[in-house]
Amino acid sequence: MENVPCTMKAWIYGQHGKPEDALKLKSDVVVPELKEDQVLVKVMASGLNPVDNKRMLGIFVQAECPFPTVPGYDVAGVVVKVGSQVKNLKVGDEVYGNIHEKALDHPKQYGTLAEYTAVEERLLAPKPKNLSFAEAASLPVAIGTAYEGLQRCEFTTGQSILVLGGAGGVGSMVIQLAKHVFGASRVVATASTGKLELLRNLGADLAVDYTKENFEDLPEKFDVVYDCVGQCERAVKAMKEGGKVVTVSGAVTVPAFKFIVTSNGADLEKLNPYLESGKVKAIIDPKGIYPFSQPLEGLAYVDTGRVAGKVVIHPIQQDN
Repeated sequence: MENVPCTMKAWIYGQHGKPEDALKLKSDVVVPELKEDQVLVKVMASGLNPVDNKRMLGIFVQAECPFPTVPGYDVAGVVVKVGSQVKNLKVGDEVYGNIHEKALDHPKQYGTLAEYTAVEERLLAPKPKNLSFAEAASLPVAIGTAYEGLQRCEFTTGQSILVLGGAGGVGSMVIQLAKHVFGASRVVATASTGKLELLRNLGADLAVDYTKENFEDLPEKFDVVYDCVGQCERAVKAMKEGGKVVTVSGAVTVPAFKFIVTSNGADLEKLNPYLESGKVKAIIDPKGIYPFSQPLEGLAYVDTGRVAGKVVIHPIQQDN
C-alpha cells in the first residue's frame, strides 16, 4: 500500500467570489478521511466544468457544502486506500468518475482539484485501458450528463436528434452516444463556423453553423432536441409533434424538461466498451490541458463558453 501522507496540496476557497480572488493553492490541506464505502484516489488528472465556476461564485448557495471547499467533479487516478465496506476496487486500480453523486445537492467538501480525493466506490469505474488519465478525467460529468439525458428522453434506435451546442463538453458526447450507442437514424448538431468539422467527425450527419442559420428554420423536425446551451424556447420549435426536448442549461419552456446529472459508476462501466473500441472518443480542447499550477487559467477558459470538448488539469503535482 502506498504511504499516504496526512496533508496534501489542494486548490481551496474559503468564501464565495471570482476564482481569481477566492481560489488559493494550499500545501497543508488534510487528506480526506475515508468513509467505509469510499476509496482514496491519488488524483492523476481532474476535469473542469462550468459548475465549478458557478459554485465558486455562490450561485447555488442554498445547497452547498461547508467551507473551505476544494472544487472539482471529474477525477482519473489510482486507488491508494480502500474503506472497510469496499467490495470490488483494490489498491493500485486505475479509476475514473464524477465524485459528487448529486451535482448540486450538498456536494462533497473536498473535490478533485487536489492530490487526493475520497469517493464512494459506486461512483467510480475502471479507467478505459486505451485512455490516458487526462482523457479519462475529461469524461465523467460530460458523458454521464449526455447518457442520462438520452435515457430520460427514452431515445432509441431509428430516432432523429438535434444537438444544440454540439462541440461543447456535453454536446460532443451526446452526438457520439446518440450515433454509436443508441443507434440514431439522423444526428444534426449546431456549432460556430470553426467547429463544424469536429461535429462531422463526431458523427453528425448535418452540421449547422448557428452564426449563419437558425436551426428552427430547418426543413426537418426531430424526435429529440438536446439543448446544451440554454435555448429552450427555440428548441421546442424544432421538435416533432410528440417529440421531447431536454435541456441542461437555462430556463425551461414547456414541454421541455431539465435535469441535473446523478453520478453513477455503473453507467461509465457500461460505456467503457465503446470508449475502448474507439467508437466514442474523449474530446479535449486543443488548448485544454493545464498544469496543476494553472487552474485559474483553465477555469477562465471554461468560462468563455468557447471550449471544444473539455478542459483538464494534468498532471497533478505530487512531489510531497
